[in-house]
Amino acid sequence: MHVTHLSLADFRSYPRVEVPLDPGVTAFVGPNGQGKTNLVEAVGYLATLGSHRVSSDAPLVRMGADRAIIRAQVRQGERQQLVELELNPGRANRARINRSSQVRPRDVLGIVRTVLFAPEDLALVKGDPGERRRFLDDLITARSPRMAGVRSDYDRILKQRNTLLKSAALARRHGGRTMDLSTLDVWDQHLARAGAELLAQRLDLIAAIQPLADKAYEQLAPGGGPVALEYKPSAPGEAHTREDLFEQVSAALAEARKQEVDRGVTLVGPHRDDLLLKLGQLPAKGYASHGESWSYALALRLASYDLLRAEGNEPVLVLDDVFAELDARRRERLAELVAPGEQVLVTAAVDDDVPRALAGTRCVVAEGTVRRV
Repeated sequence: MHVTHLSLADFRSYPRVEVPLDPGVTAFVGPNGQGKTNLVEAVGYLATLGSHRVSSDAPLVRMGADRAIIRAQVRQGERQQLVELELNPGRANRARINRSSQVRPRDVLGIVRTVLFAPEDLALVKGDPGERRRFLDDLITARSPRMAGVRSDYDRILKQRNTLLKSAALARRHGGRTMDLSTLDVWDQHLARAGAELLAQRLDLIAAIQPLADKAYEQLAPGGGPVALEYKPSAPGEAHTREDLFEQVSAALAEARKQEVDRGVTLVGPHRDDLLLKLGQLPAKGYASHGESWSYALALRLASYDLLRAEGNEPVLVLDDVFAELDARRRERLAELVAPGEQVLVTAAVDDDVPRALAGTRCVVAEGTVRRV
């Protein structure tokens, strides 16, 4: 699978830009602030319905415009599809596939798949649990696009449950009133059901990606491992089937009920879990050096790529200004590992930052234009 053409309108810094793309390596080179990352961010948005740089859509719309459009022509074997997203901050986004408007934005998931390497990846190792949860859930959705609906359902249920808990906590603090919490039992069931599905997918993913991450780390930093991934649930237990996970989360919610009512927030569920990354016998967070942390983050991305490729639809590899962050050895090792990809998109401030192993098309990005050289 590869993108053959990218078209943007009022996206980030671009009033309009048309970018033909080839299989193999394409490097976007130009000074910082000229819009290189905006191009690959748009490709990534088609794959995930989100940005790797910001948490909302508003910054993606060019100042003065009320909407942005991302459009891409995608080829998979002999099949071609045109996919389009219209970003409308404060309103519902819209989607089209092959010019049909009868689709939801999440229906485009799976048409474009990406694995993105970026400086922000260091947060996978050094950042808070939310970074690692997002890594897992984005990869789950790439493997199974239907999980976008499960994630959306879980977030909606969690929001409703938190609203009820917050109201109960406020009532208790102001006047000592006690609210009728009978509806909380219903929300518990919904949260446990959606949560069990998400948990089952996460556990399956970790089992699949563990050996791939260990292999990738050894390729990047020979002799530096092993690495291990360990899931840390907020609802303790050893369950793996969906029904057992449902019972596990339900029991944990019942046990935490009094504390949740006191604090006005849901304390149990996948939104509170973490992924422990171990290097040798120690947690990588707090113990790994800067170089080891970088190697670990890169190994997770390489493992993601290997997993998606093995499952039949090779993703677009995106390396966003990542080589400037690496020492010479890691730079060359990473380039050699990703060079055979069907489509590799690279951004760099200067041409010398692009390793020789990634020879291919060069595009100069400057002053709102993209020029092939």
